[in-house]
Amino acid sequence: MTDVAVVGAGLAGLACATRLVTHGADVVVLEARDRVGGRTEGGWRPDGTPVELGGQWIGPTQHRMHALAAELGLALFPTHVTGDAVYELSGKRQLKKDGANPPLGVLGTADVGAGLLTLNRRAGKVDPEQPWAASGAEALDARTFADWIRRRPTPTGRRFWEIATRAVFSAEPADVSLLHVLSYVHGAGSWEQLLDTHGGAQQDRFVGGSHQVAERLAARLGDRVRPGSAVSGVEHGPAGVTVTTETGERAIAERVVVALPPTLAGRLSYEPGLPAARDQLTQRVPMGAVIKVHVQYETPFWREDGLSGTALSDGPDVQVVFDNSPPDGSSGVLLAFVEGRDAVRWGDRPEAELHAAVVGRLTGLISPRAAHPVAVVSRDWTAERWTRGCYGGYLPPGVWTTYGRALREPVGPVHWAGAECGLVWAGYMEGAVRSGEATADAVLASMSGHQ
Repeated sequence: MTDVAVVGAGLAGLACATRLVTHGADVVVLEARDRVGGRTEGGWRPDGTPVELGGQWIGPTQHRMHALAAELGLALFPTHVTGDAVYELSGKRQLKKDGANPPLGVLGTADVGAGLLTLNRRAGKVDPEQPWAASGAEALDARTFADWIRRRPTPTGRRFWEIATRAVFSAEPADVSLLHVLSYVHGAGSWEQLLDTHGGAQQDRFVGGSHQVAERLAARLGDRVRPGSAVSGVEHGPAGVTVTTETGERAIAERVVVALPPTLAGRLSYEPGLPAARDQLTQRVPMGAVIKVHVQYETPFWREDGLSGTALSDGPDVQVVFDNSPPDGSSGVLLAFVEGRDAVRWGDRPEAELHAAVVGRLTGLISPRAAHPVAVVSRDWTAERWTRGCYGGYLPPGVWTTYGRALREPVGPVHWAGAECGLVWAGYMEGAVRSGEATADAVLASMSGHQ
């Protein structure tokens, strides 16, 4: 019998296991995939350079990830932003220095500025630890973010918020509770922190790829981590837990930490069954829909043209683009995101058609030279069995105020962790690590001999 079984070797599960082992607990980590890292994943382009198929950025206020990178000996480098960003709104292509206000016109700029002030101020009054306790929570949770956007006074301002919503949540504004948006913004510090590159969540990248964080944590844990062990059921009671995998492997422990997104946690079989609030919650926290497409060129030619490689568009298929080239600029990579309903629409179509459509959009957005890539590499996260979507789970209207208390509340010896459970930077690598460590502390406090 082990002290703690951890289900999932993403960043939350590995951070949790690391904290537990540091305090003397006996731990086993069961991972369904044949790799660790969860929503961070490494791969290789045809020329042998690394590609990040999953989460890749950290920002200056994500202090735990910065500390972890230093502890693991991982170097960072800034996302390339030098030059003009491309904005395509209502079919009109314009250039602006990165960090400057989008070309929304005088009224649109004033509208977005006022919206940012209002949203950030209201978010400051919603505690991410208990959003349901905020003043007016029921009314806020009854509204979608689309309801809030529709009240913005200018068409250009409304288009900006629609694009920004897909960029942050990989979901449509009509899908997400306004209360959830406010809680999310509070946890990040501001909407600008969520959206910005320099000074924001997309500021820094890992030399060699973010997947190395999970790989190095797993290496420290050694054979405690068991890939290829897809958990199917959790039997729990006063005497502890028995965790069973699809192949019949069993782990008997005093406690279990399920470090999975709520929608995946809800697909496990529990005996006895979970309380109604927790079970209903898992049915109501969908994952975002996103396809991440890397388009590689021999050189980052757009830099020669004075472009940063950043693009924002309200056109079809591709609405957000970044320069994702390696730090030495030895080749050029444009990263295009297909998000929300566009990702769903493309999900059952041939990959070659998607790649052709993305290259076509880059040709119009960036340059005619973008029509001739040397390679295209993509990852459709909605098709990943052990993820079911990215960037993270979001709460639709009514969920926080009705079921939110069950998100982090343990059920006997069953504890929960994951990016969605984070209080700070929920949905991000930072939120995942913080959640895993906080859950480990709670588990240790509940176990005799490990305080």
